[in-house]
Parts: sequence; C-alpha cells; structure tokens
Amino acid sequence: MDTFTFTGVILGEGNDYGALCVELDVASQGHTMEEAKAKLLEAVSLYVESAIESNLPLIRPTPPQEDPRQTAPGDVVEVFSFKVDVAVRAYA
Repeated sequence: MDTFTFTGVILGEGNDYGALCVELDVASQGHTMEEAKAKLLEAVSLYVESAIESNLPLIRPTPPQEDPRQTAPGDVVEVFSFKVDVAVRAYA
C-alpha cells in the first residue's frame, strides 16, 4: 500500500466551508469544517485511485493564481496536511 501526503486548505464560504487539495486541484465542500475535510479526503482518495488505475499523471497542482493561500488569505480558515493510503494493483 502506498501512502501519499497532501496539503488541504479550508475556506469559509458564508455558512459553509470549502476544502481544496492544492497538490491535486481537487475540491469539496461541507456544512462544517469536519464535513468539508471528510469529503475532501474521499474526493482525493477516489482521484488518486482513478489516476493510478488509468495510468494518468497523479500530481496536477492548483495554479498559483488560483491558490487561495495567495489570492484570498482572509478566507482561509485552516491549512492542514493529510495522508491517503492507496492499494496499487498490478494486472497481467
């Protein structure tokens, strides 16, 4: 099983929260910070599994001009690291 470490950014969006994985440009949202994080973890896990199974490039970072840490730092509620474990399958 391979483990990947990514950076998540939580943004306040009115009464909800957005979540972004900056290394993969994958996003999600939720009504609470915990829900946004959980949905981001699920979305990133699915993205990584799909990219590996389809032999697609894994890393496709958020463009710097769209990274909320640079463009909207006042909206950033939290920056955190998270890990995703993925079983890499070999097919003959």
